[in-house]
Amino acid sequence: MTPSKIVCLVSTLVAMLGLGACGNSDQAELQQWMTDQRSQAKPKVERLPEPTKFSPQPYTQEGLTEPFSNQKLAQALKRDSSQATANAGLIAPELARRKEPLEGSPLDAVAMVGSLIKVGQPVALVRVDNLLYQVRVGNYLGQNYGRITKVSETDLTLREIVQDATGEWTERIATLQLQEGQK
Repeated sequence: MTPSKIVCLVSTLVAMLGLGACGNSDQAELQQWMTDQRSQAKPKVERLPEPTKFSPQPYTQEGLTEPFSNQKLAQALKRDSSQATANAGLIAPELARRKEPLEGSPLDAVAMVGSLIKVGQPVALVRVDNLLYQVRVGNYLGQNYGRITKVSETDLTLREIVQDATGEWTERIATLQLQEGQK
């Protein structure tokens, strides 16, 4: 046998003896420590605060209009009809005019791809369904009665008329940004 094989054999035996010593130890010491820790641990329970006492309040609104009376309902209906009349004035001119071709496409399907000056007026180039259109201030765009109010080199601004959650017609501003690098 060569000296290197002997060294290898001796180191293997030493390693096996070391591992064997670890495996045969009983766990009594560990169990004792766990028991000591359990006995020393004391839970901390905080006391709940006392609930507040409910004290009923007397109804003092006898002389006022009842919330579910016919008089209250009539006032609410009158107020709603006056608001509807005011809002109808906002949408009425839009319903009376002839629609332009670009009002059939939703605004998210329209992309501004350029701008130019034509006869001293700014003109935006917009792409809809791979067709290019020239639009200027006063033209309509999108399905929400969007009228173009401003054209610049990098964007165009529209005034749209939309219904809010309560059904009232309101104005809002929308902007189309220049889309660079699109084909």
